[in-house]
Amino acid sequence: MKMIPRMSRFLCVRITALAFTAALITACGGNPTPVIQPSATSKVPGVPANRPPAVAAESAIVIDVVSGRVLFAKNADTQRAVASTQKIITALCVLDAGNIDKPVTIQAVDGACEPTKLDLKSGEIYPRRELLKVLMVKSANDVARALARDVGGNQESFAALMNSKASSLGMRNSKFTNPNGLPMPGQYSTARDMAIAARAAYRSPLIRSFTATKSFNFKFNDGHTRLIENTNHLLKSVPYCDGLKTGTTNAAGRCLVASGSLNGRSVIVVVLKSNTPNVWKDATKLLGWALERPASNI
Repeated sequence: MKMIPRMSRFLCVRITALAFTAALITACGGNPTPVIQPSATSKVPGVPANRPPAVAAESAIVIDVVSGRVLFAKNADTQRAVASTQKIITALCVLDAGNIDKPVTIQAVDGACEPTKLDLKSGEIYPRRELLKVLMVKSANDVARALARDVGGNQESFAALMNSKASSLGMRNSKFTNPNGLPMPGQYSTARDMAIAARAAYRSPLIRSFTATKSFNFKFNDGHTRLIENTNHLLKSVPYCDGLKTGTTNAAGRCLVASGSLNGRSVIVVVLKSNTPNVWKDATKLLGWALERPASNI
């Protein structure tokens, strides 16, 4: 039997180790991809070659919408509160229920929440479509409860629908106990999981149109209207931002899921546990890093 030269044995071991490492890396949604750390400079096709910016957020991720490739990750699998960004899952569950124009009769129990509310009155009737639009633009917590009750029968049953939906999407590190993201024990998600949810929502033309809406007039049953302005400030300050959802609680900090399209590419940015001075800066820097490069660099 011929002996394998020492150099050949070294190369075989090295190749085997690299293959094993590659097998452990999974992308958002299940596609293989390298995980880019904040200090790394990448030469991977489809990933910006320049270093990613530093961000204040404790968790963050950037993914390509089409491929699901992870372009950047920082503590992306750390479980934490995600506040109202979890209303993305609420919206997906409402769409799954179908009959988007079904009338919803408001009940007094829907208003048992704080702080952001539309102040709907018991007995008022609105189509699911209009309530869903308010949910994604203004993040009204009473609207979330009304939709959850209408679709699931009660808050607990709707939470079960949320967890089932999350599981079906491949969100492996999330648990939801209410439809609005207000703090509750045992409720959490991750930056990676919220990117998976956002990617699913981005595929819905209806949700995309709602999250891209800068403002609109909501008409109440008594005829008066209220200007509803989007809580996502990037829609006004970053030309290529086209959605998605904000979230803020003391437990979660400032959170933002933002989508953007430029030069034939679309990406989703998730920043969790940021703060008021930095949440918009974090997302703006990551969107710019991922999108502001030559169209040929794909």
